[in-house]
Amino acid sequence: MSLQLRLFGGGQPTAGKISTSNDGSHAIDKSKVLAATDTGVITPNSPGNFSSIRSVPVVPDPRYFDREQADALKKLAKEKTDGARQSKRAYKSLAKIEAADKTVHKEHRKYEEAVAQNELGKKRADTGLAKKLHGLRPGYARLGLGIDKADSDARTRIDEIKTKLTGGSN
Repeated sequence: MSLQLRLFGGGQPTAGKISTSNDGSHAIDKSKVLAATDTGVITPNSPGNFSSIRSVPVVPDPRYFDREQADALKKLAKEKTDGARQSKRAYKSLAKIEAADKTVHKEHRKYEEAVAQNELGKKRADTGLAKKLHGLRPGYARLGLGIDKADSDARTRIDEIKTKLTGGSN
């Protein structure tokens, strides 16, 4: 049988053939690899809503304000300034958390790369052993045949001795 038929089929049993899981195919789903880590994360495919914050409405035309309005706006400005300061701190902290998450994510992927690379190395070692063991089979077959021949020769000699001593009857 040709090597091509043995490798890729020809009505023979599957033992000794390359299985489809080891023929170079893969199960890497590009859409899963590129999927966002969260539904709210910003990507080119999900650019966010470009919303903003507006604490007071835009004044469309020039106008006068009275003292009460000015005092209220001054108080609101002070609150919003403090709120902005606290928001800045919070966003800075959120950015640090995101950076830490990224670091953990990257290190985990490096670990997974090492696991995958080492698994391949282990499988190469297993394959090498399997090939070596197959190479030893003829030697073991020779040894087994030698034992069988020695057993057969011994039985023949024993039978000859029995025949000689018993005068031909068993």
